[in-house]
Amino acid sequence: MAKLGKRTRAAREAFAGKEDLSVEEAVALIKANAKTKFDETVEIAMNLGVDPRHADQMVRGVVGLPNGTGKDVRVAVFARGPKADEAKAAGADIVGAEDLMETIQGGTIEFDRCIATPDMMPIVGRLGKVLGPRNLMPNPKVGTVTMDVAEAVQAAKGGEVQFKAEKAGVVHAGVGKVSFDEAKLVENIRAFVDAVSKAKPAGAKGTYMKKVSLSSSMGPGVSVSVENATGN
Repeated sequence: MAKLGKRTRAAREAFAGKEDLSVEEAVALIKANAKTKFDETVEIAMNLGVDPRHADQMVRGVVGLPNGTGKDVRVAVFARGPKADEAKAAGADIVGAEDLMETIQGGTIEFDRCIATPDMMPIVGRLGKVLGPRNLMPNPKVGTVTMDVAEAVQAAKGGEVQFKAEKAGVVHAGVGKVSFDEAKLVENIRAFVDAVSKAKPAGAKGTYMKKVSLSSSMGPGVSVSVENATGN
């Protein structure tokens, strides 16, 4: 068994025996024990009582975090003509059509969010096997297939976060950086939990929100009281 480093041991000791904390307590604990040389991301993981293999139990959505993510989001846009110009003016990092499709097919994916105008979907559709597994496929349900490309680009760069339940019913996302003020992290976390709560699918039965955990990129996780996280 690999020997744990001093920082890792100290963090585990600090977290030992602590569970079902309030969001405020969990954030304070995470911030106090994030000792790496880079600004770690604060991550949330939510275990939901759903089976995403059934269409009526899929959980998917988007939420604008009130204090942003602290991450520089690279945005690619499939568009032509005036819409391509709008995307560039709004700050899109990559804009193209067939040329962008060929770049992606060649294995180069240098973006975190992909947006497309509806007329581009026949082209984008060919990339389903590449973009789908990476959760990058444009989708009208989360506002990434749209004629208002400028608004979509600005939202993506301004702190909008997409979420989608994995096959085990887990939703996870980054909700800020450890350098954020505690109050801003708490506000972001509650906004994310609220969005997932409102995305409860019609087919969900029994307990919908089973467990909520928070962690930093390199730190251990801590469970948060579901009642406190949802404000109930």
